[in-house]
Amino acid sequence: MTSRFRSSDPSGAVNSRAPRRRTVVKAAAATAVLAGPLAAALPARAATEAPAFLHGVASGDPLPDGILLWTRVTPTAEAIPGSGLGPDTEVSWTVAADKAFGSVVAKGSTTASAASDHTVKADIRGLQPATDYWFRFSAGGTDSPAARTRTAPAADAAVTGLRFGVVSCANWEAGYFSSYRHLAARGDLDAWLHLGDYIYEYATGEYGTRDTVVRPHAPANEITTLADYRTRHGRYKTDPDLQALHVAAPVVAIWDDHEFANDAWSGGAENHTEGTEGTWSARQAAAKQAYFEWMPVRPAIAGTTYRRLRFGKLADLSLLDLRSFRSQQASTGSGSVDDPDRTLTGRAQLDWLKSGLKASDTTWRLVGNSVMISPFAIGSLAADLLKPLAELLGLPKEGLALNTDQWDGYTDDRREILAHLRSNAIRNTVFLTGDIHMAWANDVPVNAGTYPLSASAATEFVVTSVTSDNLDDIVKVPEGTVSAIAAPIIRAANRHVHWVDTDRHGYGVLDITADRAQMDFYVLSDRTKANATSSWARSYRTRSGTQKVERTYDPV
Repeated sequence: MTSRFRSSDPSGAVNSRAPRRRTVVKAAAATAVLAGPLAAALPARAATEAPAFLHGVASGDPLPDGILLWTRVTPTAEAIPGSGLGPDTEVSWTVAADKAFGSVVAKGSTTASAASDHTVKADIRGLQPATDYWFRFSAGGTDSPAARTRTAPAADAAVTGLRFGVVSCANWEAGYFSSYRHLAARGDLDAWLHLGDYIYEYATGEYGTRDTVVRPHAPANEITTLADYRTRHGRYKTDPDLQALHVAAPVVAIWDDHEFANDAWSGGAENHTEGTEGTWSARQAAAKQAYFEWMPVRPAIAGTTYRRLRFGKLADLSLLDLRSFRSQQASTGSGSVDDPDRTLTGRAQLDWLKSGLKASDTTWRLVGNSVMISPFAIGSLAADLLKPLAELLGLPKEGLALNTDQWDGYTDDRREILAHLRSNAIRNTVFLTGDIHMAWANDVPVNAGTYPLSASAATEFVVTSVTSDNLDDIVKVPEGTVSAIAAPIIRAANRHVHWVDTDRHGYGVLDITADRAQMDFYVLSDRTKANATSSWARSYRTRSGTQKVERTYDPV
């Protein structure tokens, strides 16, 4: 098994509320949350151990000859995330061909400072393609944990298989990140894809699980400033399951709205009040700065996350930024969803995506896509089910069932990309999607109204949330209850949908060969338990040349 991707921005260069909708009601335990939000971002041992690597290590965006390494050092007890405190500290890194670090292949050092929240990135080059490496950092005589990473195969390599973990929507307060732990334990991933909502911006108690905060995050307030975003990223990076997955394999990440604020668009967000929460431009800039400080991601053009990665001759992966350039969401049911002057991607990104898909010479064209591209009509759901579904999707409790935050709200962009795939006979395009807190396996029809008589231009696999509430949580009924009723109705109204699970939490494993791309869907026993077990739920695949999804009855 091999893996590879070449990271490039669109220019070809590699570069180092009022009223507010809440998806769930405020938790009753909100008064029992953190009193010291910044201090709570670190384990208690931070007060006695310095320097220390309390936030783990990570790697990402591998190249055939390189990898991007990341860590955060805590040089002194007061130098907690977002504090702006702590001295400049020399941090060295070592890369080895073996786990025991007996064969060192690269080393170097850099300076961590408060200006970058004491985060460190090292863009290592000169490595061999399609090769496992181990790395660690050191500061003041303290070594970080050691981690495995993997470079990509050469651009012309004949790659026989790829395997990726696929996740999205990890809300700290809603539970534990057992999905990450189970993916880390596999030991067979070339990389893992995070499709957005790596963090959430809400204040403590505003977005827990079934009215309960499973574990409080930091800071306790809604995050709006650079210090806030840094503190929240720092809190997430203390999670042991997240640290374990970062140690096990490189990540390929894009952002969605909650890395900024709910339903973000280019000029604002549903969960942002201009003035009382500062300007949107300042908040957006702070969120982006903290993201690039705390994530092993190479920024592409204009400080966004859209870029293209290549895995030999088997697959390339176009990663989208669907927040930085989009027009404001249309009113539900409004004809403006079809307005050609409104955009989800922005003109430059859409042209970049189209040209990349057309020029691709790989067997598979994967698209990392933060919101669902397949059209979705709710159909004749009963009122008691329509209300929670509308709440989850941000729709009116009555009225036309349309999620205008997804591609459904920007139909001209969708028509253009699907027509491009059809007119240029571009095959084997697979959209990989998060955001909606449900699992889906979809054909992507050119004309949903006449499907299946009309053609399918692509396929789409949507992974459910790691912890964020889905339908059964909002209704507060046993898991599976809502899906048993709603899924058949959704499928009847959307004939391109092969499967939807509205209720469970978990992750996906995408396995690719020349013959097929298969998504295995896994679910957790209980997101509120730190020792939750994982079980296989379903598998779907698209065979080369078909542009359609079919069920398969065994995971890879």
